[in-house]
Amino acid sequence: MSNYRSSEALRDHMLDGNLTSLLEAMLLFGVQNPNAEFARIKKDGFPIKSRRVPMTKIIVRTNKFAQCTPPIDLPQKEIFMTEYWIER
Repeated sequence: MSNYRSSEALRDHMLDGNLTSLLEAMLLFGVQNPNAEFARIKKDGFPIKSRRVPMTKIIVRTNKFAQCTPPIDLPQKEIFMTEYWIER
């Protein structure tokens, strides 16, 4: 039985063409420092692209795999976060 490596799971997820954010990398994969992992992926020759999106989009995507409920008073449509993907 092989050991689970959160960094490899994140990399595989992105190589499959999926988008991810810092929030998803930490919540879904357990990556403690997603920015460092993105830097390692770039160093390995994979071009990582990014764009700013409303937090709502990331919460909806996260809720497909885990339950993530932001506080009711949080203006999630007004908060922008960055999502990342590997450019093919």
